Amino acid sequence: MSTTPFFEEIQAVNVMAFHDAALARDDFTSSPRQFSEGVWAWIEANHFNNASLWAEEDLARRTTVSGDEIAQNKRHIDGFNQARNDATERVDEEILVRMKPVSEFQSSGARLNSETAGAMIDRMSIMSLKIKAMRAQTTRTDVDAAHIEKCTEKLNTLLEQRADLGACLNGLLADMQAGHVYYKIYRQFKMYNDKTLNPELVKEQVR
Repeated sequence: MSTTPFFEEIQAVNVMAFHDAALARDDFTSSPRQFSEGVWAWIEANHFNNASLWAEEDLARRTTVSGDEIAQNKRHIDGFNQARNDATERVDEEILVRMKPVSEFQSSGARLNSETAGAMIDRMSIMSLKIKAMRAQTTRTDVDAAHIEKCTEKLNTLLEQRADLGACLNGLLADMQAGHVYYKIYRQFKMYNDKTLNPELVKEQVR
């Protein structure tokens, strides 16, 4: 078992390396998970659902297939999005359980941060998907030089944005450990998949 402290293990450089390595595998979304418990299991689950969601979003935009197929894609999207949000919250739970109680942060005058570490990791996962897709555009042989140049510029911007986000994640974790900043888990309470909360699904049940 690794003796590396928890907060060193989830530094941005390690999260980004994991995201990129997972996407480099063609079988990432079809093979067994690498982690079975702990924060990395939820980081992996979040990334799995983002990658699966990305693929379904592409499929849902097809124009030469039946409406039934697109509807199925949309249902898959709802499921992956719900699971993605659930995993994000579990990442935050794994982090917060290692911090002092929120009440102690508040009593010491610490600042409340609006974005959670889990949300940052979720955004980094999505950015890794964008980076992979944009990098693929820069190696195409069926487009002109202008397309390659434009996509290369976009790729560099995405890489810079992800690096900035990673620095913000590291800063948040460091400030939390120092007692200067804290955050709460803000539950998403997604309503569209809930048969008791989505008004259209409620209507279907009473017909």
